[in-house]
Amino acid sequence: MAEDTDRPNLPQATVVPRSRARISAVWIIPILAAVVAIGIAVQRVLSEGPTITIVFKVAEGIEAGKTFVKYKDVNIGQVTAVQLSSDHSRVEVTAKMAKSAADLMVEDARFWVVEARVTLSGVTGLGTLLSGNYIGFEIGKSRKEERNFTGLEIAPIITGGQPGRQFVLKAEDLGSLGIGSPVYYRRLQAGQVVAYDLAGDGKAIDVKIFVNAPYDQYVTPGTRFWNASGIDVSVVAVALEELPHNAGHVTLDPG
Repeated sequence: MAEDTDRPNLPQATVVPRSRARISAVWIIPILAAVVAIGIAVQRVLSEGPTITIVFKVAEGIEAGKTFVKYKDVNIGQVTAVQLSSDHSRVEVTAKMAKSAADLMVEDARFWVVEARVTLSGVTGLGTLLSGNYIGFEIGKSRKEERNFTGLEIAPIITGGQPGRQFVLKAEDLGSLGIGSPVYYRRLQAGQVVAYDLAGDGKAIDVKIFVNAPYDQYVTPGTRFWNASGIDVSVVAVALEELPHNAGHVTLDPG
């Protein structure tokens, strides 16, 4: 019985609820900063365009972080790295393109270095004397995506979208003609030389010209072209007699 009378005097156990862990106010600012940083990084990745590589024989005036890729005088990318190729024979230029230009990076797109040049048709690239060289760009017609390109050694005479047609002239030798040499009809400039190369059989020179509209509608199989260098000592030109229709191959007669 004594044991029963002593029980009420025993200490009673009390249930203490587990205290909830609390984040110290010291950690709130670092956590918020980390969340903001992650958000900015994700946004940057989503807004970035593709990275491409362009291989040039030389890359005069091209600098990482300074040189832009331009299309119609609008910046569509920037050079991020310039380095020698693995065999040290060429220069690999890496560029980060704008997201808006991503769909323009197709396999037949063309790139070249734009610098001040004196050609037979005039002086081009004067703006680079102040702003520095940049990489020119011309869109292709392919729909196949590409990220590696070979840059052109010679800046092309862009005729894309310009009304007119291209023709190939056969000549025994190039003479004094070059890219940019004007094509005249009745002393009006009707076009220009856009490219040349040795013919497949090695016996002639293929001179590609672009004849502007409306002159191109007169080019026929009977049209004659000749080197008019002696007509005007200030220019080297191609003259044509009668500008004719649907001619694919015409002959450049020595003048």
